Amino acid sequence: MSRDVTHPVFSRVYPYIAGSAERGGGAEHRRRLLADLRGRVIEIGAGHGLNFGYYPPTVTEVVAVEPEAHLRALAQRASERAAVSVRIVAESAEALPAADGEFDAAVTSLVLCSVPDQDVALREIHRALRPDGELRFYEHVIALKPRVARVMRALDATIYPFLAGGCHCARDTAAAIQRGGFEIERQERIAFKPSPLTPAIPHVLGRARRV
Repeated sequence: MSRDVTHPVFSRVYPYIAGSAERGGGAEHRRRLLADLRGRVIEIGAGHGLNFGYYPPTVTEVVAVEPEAHLRALAQRASERAAVSVRIVAESAEALPAADGEFDAAVTSLVLCSVPDQDVALREIHRALRPDGELRFYEHVIALKPRVARVMRALDATIYPFLAGGCHCARDTAAAIQRGGFEIERQERIAFKPSPLTPAIPHVLGRARRV
C-alpha cells in the first residue's frame, strides 16, 4: 500500500532551493556520497530525483522511495534520464518495500531530518540491507556550538518544520545511525552555505556499515 505525504507548497519550492545548493557545492557532496557504490541500492526520500545522475555504473538498480506525490512525479521524470536503472515507489521510510537483507546499500540524502521517527526509519534501513551492507548518508544536523544548537532546537519546536516540509534542523543524525545498528566508518562535518541568502548549515557526509 502506498503512503502518500502531501507538502503542496514546499514540494514545489524545494527543487529551486536544491538547484541553488547544487551550484553552491552540493553537487560535489552528492558525487562523494555515491562514489563507488555497487549492486542494488535503496534510496530513502528520493525527492525529485537529484541523486539519480550521480550513481556510478556499478549500481545495478536503484529503488527510490518517495512518499510526496509531486516530488515523486518529478523523480519519475528524472529516472527516465538516469544512466542506471531506477524504480520509483510510493512508500515511507518507516515501511520500506523490501525483503529482509534485499539490498547491498542504502542512501539517505537530506531526508532523515524529516522522517517522523529516525529510530524506526533506521531500523527499517538496517532490516532491508544484507549483512555488512552499506549506508551512505548526507544530512544536515544540529550544530556543535551550544548557542547555535539552542537556536536550532527553538526553531524545531516552533515554525521550522511547518515551513520546511517536516524538516527538523536540530537532530543528531550520526548518533541515531549508530543507535540503529550501524558502525560509522567515515564521516565529515561540513559547514555548508547552500545559498547566498542562508547562513552556513552544519551537514554530515559519511558511510556506515550494517552490524
